[in-house]
Amino acid sequence: MIKRIALLAVVLALASCSSSKPAIATTKKAAAVQTRTASTKRNTPAKPIAKNYPSTNNTTEVIQSTSKTVVTSDLINNYVLQYKDIAMVNMQKYGIPASIILAQGILESGAGRGDLAIEANNHFGIKCHRDWLGESVRHDDDSSQECFRKYPEAAESYRDHALFLVGKKRYATLFTYEKDDYKAWSKGLRAAGYATDPNYPDKLISYIERYNLHQYDCLVTGKNYTPINKSNPVRSSSAVANTKSNSESNDPNLYEVQKGDTLYSISKKFNLLVDELKQKNNLLDNAISIGQKLRVK
Repeated sequence: MIKRIALLAVVLALASCSSSKPAIATTKKAAAVQTRTASTKRNTPAKPIAKNYPSTNNTTEVIQSTSKTVVTSDLINNYVLQYKDIAMVNMQKYGIPASIILAQGILESGAGRGDLAIEANNHFGIKCHRDWLGESVRHDDDSSQECFRKYPEAAESYRDHALFLVGKKRYATLFTYEKDDYKAWSKGLRAAGYATDPNYPDKLISYIERYNLHQYDCLVTGKNYTPINKSNPVRSSSAVANTKSNSESNDPNLYEVQKGDTLYSISKKFNLLVDELKQKNNLLDNAISIGQKLRVK
């Protein structure tokens, strides 16, 4: 009797322990559900990071010349700031409007981003022709793999562009126009055969007026400038010139060229090499003029 009671107590105790354990899913379906849930939690992607998109004022356009180039208005403005001084020097020396030089540079080089500008420092799409003795590259244009001039630096391309226009008889008519008449120059370049695109003059004029390039003609000629593009206001050329002259007159880093001065004599006076002096002032040759301000420090 006692044995039966003890056996019954053990059975009851075992039953009680079994019922207190938590239920465990043992089916394959349940296990799969648990696995997917855990995996989803581990692989939840982080929230996307906001991107800074360009300002809507920085418009984009495609320039089609010797290559197709996508540029923004900021890139074009930066291009102008980089080469405006060279353009004005060339206007003074060769009589080509600075606005025309810059507009052609923008159009022909894709604001410095075109294939020829990058590969050959060729900013004006000038082909080799028979008289070219320098380096060259091959590039598809009107025909396949045409010969284009290659320069060691962009400044040489600007210089060669001026010499090209001055030295070719077919462009002689251009130099009968007023030095700052960019509309006549734009049409004259097309008529003389610089480009085959019938819209070439309109494109040049568009760049000149959109980016106020005529102001650099006025800085050279001393005329007042009224901005055409009101959304990109600039001071008149006379105001710019007056401010510049006032600041330069008190600038100890500048020297005003006197009668009898040469680059060599000036370089000796300020303990510089001639090449250093030329580099400081973006000079392409040794020509200087009385009254010209040169940076010497």
